[in-house]
Amino acid sequence: MPYTIRPLDVSTWDAFAELVERNNGIYGGCWCIGYHPEGRLKGINYRQAKQDRVRTGRAHAALVFDEDGLVQGWCQYGSPEELSNIKNRRGYDQEPPPRPDWRIACIFVDKKHRGQGIARAALEGALDQIAQAGGGLVEAISEVTAGRQAQSRFLFSATVELFEQYGFTRGRQVGKHAWIMSRTVDAK
Repeated sequence: MPYTIRPLDVSTWDAFAELVERNNGIYGGCWCIGYHPEGRLKGINYRQAKQDRVRTGRAHAALVFDEDGLVQGWCQYGSPEELSNIKNRRGYDQEPPPRPDWRIACIFVDKKHRGQGIARAALEGALDQIAQAGGGLVEAISEVTAGRQAQSRFLFSATVELFEQYGFTRGRQVGKHAWIMSRTVDAK
Protein backbone atom coordinates (compact mmCIF):
# COMPACT_ATOMS: atom_id res chain seq x y z
CA MET A 1 0.00 0.00 0.00
CA PRO A 2 1.23 3.51 -0.68
CA TYR A 3 1.79 5.50 2.51
CA THR A 4 2.61 9.13 3.12
CA ILE A 5 4.63 10.13 6.17
CA ARG A 6 4.06 13.49 7.81
CA PRO A 7 5.24 14.90 11.13
CA LEU A 8 2.87 15.33 14.05
CA ASP A 9 2.23 19.06 14.30
CA VAL A 10 -0.66 21.49 14.49
CA SER A 11 -1.60 20.81 10.85
CA THR A 12 -1.84 17.02 11.42
CA TRP A 13 -3.31 17.09 14.95
CA ASP A 14 -6.90 16.37 13.83
CA ALA A 15 -5.81 13.32 11.81
CA PHE A 16 -3.75 12.05 14.77
CA ALA A 17 -6.66 12.66 17.18
CA GLU A 18 -9.03 10.75 14.88
CA LEU A 19 -6.73 7.69 15.00
CA VAL A 20 -6.45 7.88 18.79
CA GLU A 21 -10.21 8.25 19.23
CA ARG A 22 -10.87 5.40 16.75
CA ASN A 23 -8.67 3.21 18.98
CA ASN A 24 -10.26 4.13 22.34
CA GLY A 25 -7.55 6.56 23.39
CA ILE A 26 -4.73 4.06 22.70
CA TYR A 27 -3.47 1.75 25.45
CA GLY A 28 -6.21 2.51 27.93
CA GLY A 29 -6.61 6.18 27.07
CA CYS A 30 -3.00 7.33 27.37
CA TRP A 31 -3.08 9.51 24.23
CA CYS A 32 0.62 8.60 23.91
CA ILE A 33 1.46 10.92 26.80
CA GLY A 34 2.84 8.20 29.10
CA TYR A 35 6.47 8.75 28.10
CA HIS A 36 6.24 12.53 28.58
CA PRO A 37 7.02 13.98 32.05
CA GLU A 38 3.34 14.71 32.76
CA GLY A 39 2.44 11.10 31.93
CA ARG A 40 2.86 10.14 35.57
CA LEU A 41 0.54 12.84 36.85
CA LYS A 42 -2.89 11.76 38.09
CA GLY A 43 -6.06 13.56 37.18
CA ILE A 44 -4.87 15.35 34.06
CA ASN A 45 -6.62 15.36 30.71
CA TYR A 46 -4.24 13.33 28.52
CA ARG A 47 -5.77 14.54 25.26
CA GLN A 48 -5.38 18.16 26.31
CA ALA A 49 -1.82 17.57 27.57
CA LYS A 50 -0.81 15.92 24.27
CA GLN A 51 -2.45 18.66 22.21
CA ASP A 52 -0.64 21.32 24.24
CA ARG A 53 2.68 19.56 23.61
CA VAL A 54 1.95 19.41 19.88
CA ARG A 55 0.87 23.06 19.78
CA THR A 56 4.10 24.13 21.51
CA GLY A 57 6.43 21.86 19.49
CA ARG A 58 7.21 19.54 22.41
CA ALA A 59 5.87 16.31 20.86
CA HIS A 60 7.34 14.52 17.86
CA ALA A 61 6.06 11.63 15.77
CA ALA A 62 6.04 10.33 12.23
CA LEU A 63 2.41 9.79 11.19
CA VAL A 64 1.58 7.20 8.53
CA PHE A 65 -1.29 8.26 6.26
CA ASP A 66 -3.01 5.76 3.98
CA GLU A 67 -4.24 6.47 0.44
CA ASP A 68 -7.54 7.81 1.86
CA GLY A 69 -5.76 10.39 4.02
CA LEU A 70 -6.37 8.58 7.32
CA VAL A 71 -3.60 8.06 9.85
CA GLN A 72 -3.14 4.34 10.46
CA GLY A 73 -0.07 4.46 12.71
CA TRP A 74 2.80 6.48 14.10
CA CYS A 75 6.26 6.35 15.62
CA GLN A 76 6.78 8.68 18.57
CA TYR A 77 10.29 10.07 19.12
CA GLY A 78 11.88 12.97 20.95
CA SER A 79 14.71 14.09 23.17
CA PRO A 80 15.34 12.32 26.48
CA GLU A 81 13.82 15.36 28.24
CA GLU A 82 10.70 15.17 26.07
CA LEU A 83 10.36 11.41 26.63
CA SER A 84 11.74 11.03 30.14
CA ASN A 85 9.43 8.23 31.33
CA ILE A 86 10.85 5.04 29.88
CA LYS A 87 9.89 1.44 30.48
CA ASN A 88 12.30 -0.79 32.39
CA ARG A 89 13.68 2.29 34.19
CA ARG A 90 15.16 0.26 37.06
CA GLY A 91 17.18 -1.97 34.72
CA TYR A 92 18.10 0.99 32.54
CA ASP A 93 19.43 3.06 35.47
CA GLN A 94 21.58 0.24 36.87
CA GLU A 95 24.12 0.85 34.13
CA PRO A 96 22.92 3.72 31.93
CA PRO A 97 24.08 3.70 28.31
CA PRO A 98 25.58 6.78 26.65
CA ARG A 99 23.06 9.61 26.69
CA PRO A 100 21.07 9.57 23.41
CA ASP A 101 20.17 12.62 21.38
CA TRP A 102 16.83 11.01 20.51
CA ARG A 103 14.59 8.34 21.97
CA ILE A 104 11.97 6.29 20.13
CA ALA A 105 9.28 5.52 22.65
CA CYS A 106 6.12 4.23 20.99
CA ILE A 107 5.07 2.73 17.68
CA PHE A 108 1.35 2.20 17.23
CA VAL A 109 -0.67 0.73 14.36
CA ASP A 110 -4.47 0.71 14.10
CA LYS A 111 -5.77 -2.74 15.03
CA LYS A 112 -7.38 -3.31 11.62
CA HIS A 113 -4.20 -2.40 9.74
CA ARG A 114 -1.52 -4.47 11.46
CA GLY A 115 0.74 -6.64 9.34
CA GLN A 116 0.65 -4.20 6.40
CA GLY A 117 4.04 -2.50 6.84
CA ILE A 118 2.78 0.51 8.78
CA ALA A 119 5.14 0.06 11.75
CA ARG A 120 8.04 -0.19 9.30
CA ALA A 121 6.88 2.95 7.47
CA ALA A 122 6.48 4.80 10.79
CA LEU A 123 10.00 3.86 11.93
CA GLU A 124 11.47 4.87 8.57
CA GLY A 125 9.60 8.17 8.81
CA ALA A 126 10.84 8.87 12.32
CA LEU A 127 14.45 8.11 11.35
CA ASP A 128 14.11 10.43 8.36
CA GLN A 129 12.68 13.21 10.53
CA ILE A 130 15.48 12.71 13.06
CA ALA A 131 18.05 12.97 10.23
CA GLN A 132 16.42 16.19 9.03
CA ALA A 133 16.59 17.56 12.59
CA GLY A 134 20.34 16.99 12.77
CA GLY A 135 20.63 13.27 13.48
CA GLY A 136 22.56 11.81 16.37
CA LEU A 137 22.43 8.83 18.70
CA VAL A 138 18.96 7.24 18.73
CA GLU A 139 17.80 4.88 21.47
CA ALA A 140 14.80 2.58 21.88
CA ILE A 141 13.84 -0.08 24.39
CA SER A 142 12.18 -2.94 22.62
CA GLU A 143 11.14 -6.56 23.04
CA VAL A 144 12.66 -9.69 21.51
CA THR A 145 9.96 -11.78 19.86
CA ALA A 146 12.00 -14.44 18.05
CA GLY A 147 11.20 -17.87 19.41
CA ARG A 148 8.26 -16.80 21.57
CA GLN A 149 4.62 -15.78 21.38
CA ALA A 150 4.64 -12.14 22.51
CA GLN A 151 1.58 -10.32 23.81
CA SER A 152 0.85 -7.37 21.50
CA ARG A 153 0.18 -5.12 24.50
CA PHE A 154 3.90 -5.32 25.34
CA LEU A 155 5.01 -4.43 21.82
CA PHE A 156 4.14 -0.73 21.89
CA SER A 157 7.79 -0.03 21.14
CA ALA A 158 7.88 -2.56 18.28
CA THR A 159 10.31 -5.47 18.22
CA VAL A 160 14.07 -5.83 18.56
CA GLU A 161 14.03 -7.64 15.25
CA LEU A 162 12.46 -4.65 13.45
CA PHE A 163 14.98 -2.24 14.93
CA GLU A 164 17.85 -4.56 13.93
CA GLN A 165 16.62 -4.44 10.31
CA TYR A 166 17.23 -0.67 10.48
CA GLY A 167 20.77 -0.89 11.80
CA PHE A 168 20.09 -0.72 15.53
CA THR A 169 22.24 -2.90 17.76
CA ARG A 170 21.47 -4.45 21.11
CA GLY A 171 23.22 -2.73 23.95
CA ARG A 172 22.08 -4.32 27.16
CA GLN A 173 19.13 -6.37 28.34
CA VAL A 174 16.97 -4.41 30.82
CA GLY A 175 14.01 -6.77 31.24
CA LYS A 176 13.05 -10.39 30.64
CA HIS A 177 12.72 -9.73 26.90
CA ALA A 178 13.58 -6.01 26.71
CA TRP A 179 16.77 -4.60 25.23
CA ILE A 180 18.25 -1.14 24.87
CA MET A 181 18.70 -0.65 21.13
CA SER A 182 20.73 2.14 19.55
CA ARG A 183 22.15 3.49 16.35
CA THR A 184 23.58 6.74 15.07
CA VAL A 185 21.58 8.56 12.41
CA ASP A 186 23.46 10.90 10.09
CA ALA A 187 22.17 14.42 9.54
CA LYS A 188 20.57 15.27 6.19
